[in-house]
Amino acid sequence: MFKSVLIANRGEIARRIIKTCKRLNIRTIAVYSEADQDSPHVHEADEAHLIGPPRVSDSYLNVDKVIEVAKETKAEAIHPGYGLLSENTDFSKRIQDEGITFIGPDPYAIEQMGSKLTARKTMDQAGVPIIPGTQDAIANAEEAIDYANKIGYPVMLKASHGGGGIGMQIVNSDEELTKAFESNARRAEQFFGNGTMFIEKVIEHAHHVEIQLLADHHGNVIHLFDRECSVQRRHQKVIEEAPSPLLTEETRERMADAAIKAAKAIDYKNAGTIEFLVDEDQNFYFLEMNTRLQVEHPVTEKITGVDLVEQQLNVAYGKVLSIKQEDLMINGHSIEARIYAEDPKTFFPSPGTITDLKLPEGDHIRHDVAVKANYQVTPYYDPMIAKLIVTGDTRLDAIEKMKDALDGYHVEGIKTNIPLLKDVVVSEAFKEGHTRTSFIQDHILINQ
Repeated sequence: MFKSVLIANRGEIARRIIKTCKRLNIRTIAVYSEADQDSPHVHEADEAHLIGPPRVSDSYLNVDKVIEVAKETKAEAIHPGYGLLSENTDFSKRIQDEGITFIGPDPYAIEQMGSKLTARKTMDQAGVPIIPGTQDAIANAEEAIDYANKIGYPVMLKASHGGGGIGMQIVNSDEELTKAFESNARRAEQFFGNGTMFIEKVIEHAHHVEIQLLADHHGNVIHLFDRECSVQRRHQKVIEEAPSPLLTEETRERMADAAIKAAKAIDYKNAGTIEFLVDEDQNFYFLEMNTRLQVEHPVTEKITGVDLVEQQLNVAYGKVLSIKQEDLMINGHSIEARIYAEDPKTFFPSPGTITDLKLPEGDHIRHDVAVKANYQVTPYYDPMIAKLIVTGDTRLDAIEKMKDALDGYHVEGIKTNIPLLKDVVVSEAFKEGHTRTSFIQDHILINQ
């Protein structure tokens, strides 16, 4: 096994990776910006190195500096976590050229799935169902309008590169599409360096369901069941759960088979996730592939008992998967709530000093936390400060445990989205499993 791993990330995911590495007696090397010098991950790693000013482009996205630290510390491998450099093809190639192991897939797989248009074509050729839409980039608003009128409104305008809801918008008319095309293309160019746009038909009353995969370098690919990620705001996930309350066992099996087929189509290795949109008739369509660990991976770990970071390390080291598909089963139900430093009504970030932090306790509770009391939440990074994960024997049991845990979760000094999370889990619609992607708009915001 690796003797040392550099973690090219920050916050709760850096702490999460450190935890598994420590259990496996792997030396951990953290990197941090000037704004993060007092962050918990800096103190928990075996060693930590400053890589630049607060701006993410000058620090965590500074490929030259990250690789420089890796070489100076003789790191054998780099774990990118999620976000930041985790799906950066050039970064993974550079690491490979330096003789350092990238704990993730090879550059080809990242490149294939990094463009949503390329991914759509690849999945279509592999026989994985895709959402009806354009197969090529759209040159301008006029071309977009022409296609939208052929398939009928509403349509989803999407940036080919990127994620997090940036460059995405549902449009219902020619006028809306004209305005949306230029603004979304401009934002995509700004955030991802690529303003390529395409169109997909909107799947009405859709659920967002994904399949977790593990694949090694010896041809073995397994799935670790599904997660429901439909409770979103502005296309950003808020609450996730495993397994999905929507799927029948037949659909679950068909989706898992399709996900494995998708991974094999690009010779995928390491941990990855195939995301689908599922309608209420159990028809499912490929949405995208995440060639990295997901934010919501803890719910899968809780229902399967598998440490996904440990499996990533094993695969990257060249080991054969020690888990066979027949070894896996779903045990209980797990729900994750993302705690954001933001105003629960406007969703605007809420930077400031956390003056007090109290977390609920219990064997059924897991915390993946980026902060501590007296911690300064800055405006430089994503406002997610923690994840609260609860597990119960049944879904209803898990919901009750989540209600109690949120009541016991206190963050003082800044605003958080905890009131919104409470509104979600106490709603009858959530309890009944009506967790479509429009859930917050349909059941929460409409009552405010």
